[in-house]
Amino acid sequence: MRIESVLYDKLDDEKVHCNVCNHYCLIKDNKHGFCQTRKNKGGTLYSYNFALLSSANVDPIEKKPLYHFLPTSLTYSLGGFRCNMGCLNCQNYIISQSSSNKCEAIEILPEIAVKNALEKGCKSIAWTYNEPTIYLEYVLQTAILSHEKGLKNIFISNGYMSDEALNLLLPHIDGFNIDLKSMDNDFYKNICQATLEPILNNLKKIYKNNKHLEITNLLIDGFNDSQKLIKDLVEFIATELGDEVPLHFSRFFPYYKMRDVSPTSIETLKRAKEIAIEAGLKYVYLGNVQANQNSYCPNCGELLIERNGYDISDKNKIIDNKCSNCKEDLNFNL
Repeated sequence: MRIESVLYDKLDDEKVHCNVCNHYCLIKDNKHGFCQTRKNKGGTLYSYNFALLSSANVDPIEKKPLYHFLPTSLTYSLGGFRCNMGCLNCQNYIISQSSSNKCEAIEILPEIAVKNALEKGCKSIAWTYNEPTIYLEYVLQTAILSHEKGLKNIFISNGYMSDEALNLLLPHIDGFNIDLKSMDNDFYKNICQATLEPILNNLKKIYKNNKHLEITNLLIDGFNDSQKLIKDLVEFIATELGDEVPLHFSRFFPYYKMRDVSPTSIETLKRAKEIAIEAGLKYVYLGNVQANQNSYCPNCGELLIERNGYDISDKNKIIDNKCSNCKEDLNFNL
């Protein structure tokens, strides 16, 4: 379904300047931008992916991963096609590097998405699987309707949205998980076709706007797993954001254009967690690996939430966002 883009500038000679993400594509007439979902037709920029999805599933919210936002709840997960990055290691490349068409896409209008989420007993809608920024118009329309019906909205993103797009999103998104891939700009340029600084700025803005924020870092041996890069990442979180922001170190597996790279060693993940804890981060988890995923009070060590895969225990040890044992202030949105 075609819809006019909400963020673009009209230029001379029927060119347009897309302002949805940090590529800020200059697009000539009858051409697409980087993400291949927005096309200039006669000096008007259109999104061609409105309400066209690759996936619609009910997931445990922990799968996103979000461990501190509505824990133990279900979320209605929506994902589409294409991306504004070109990561060589993409785990969802089949959809992120493919365009939607009416033969393969599921069409779910905003009001139907909200209706489905409510009927399936979900407490939120998750924008996930591919980069939701390129679905900006669809996300905004659906998120407004979902808030009216008491649902929350969560955004699982690479964080490469433009400042203008983030301004539009912030009033309507309740929780974010941002994939901070590395603290090395060369990694972003060579592996992801992107740059680091806009992502760091967006993280700071999300945090300063008091939105729930969790961060995922996919560690790849030999690429972004040096002790310096891990220290830089956790120090950024501790100093520029807050030590209460949950951090998920995730294990890489060979995929897409990095099939010749070995899976992340368990030792790398354990070392990263140790570095994060030593830097003062209160909530650090390991993903894509068999490991202790439980949440503990950072003050007294009380078991707050027990996780066995996606089998989650009750959260009755958290009362008024405090530890029931020592009354320590916690960072959970229940």
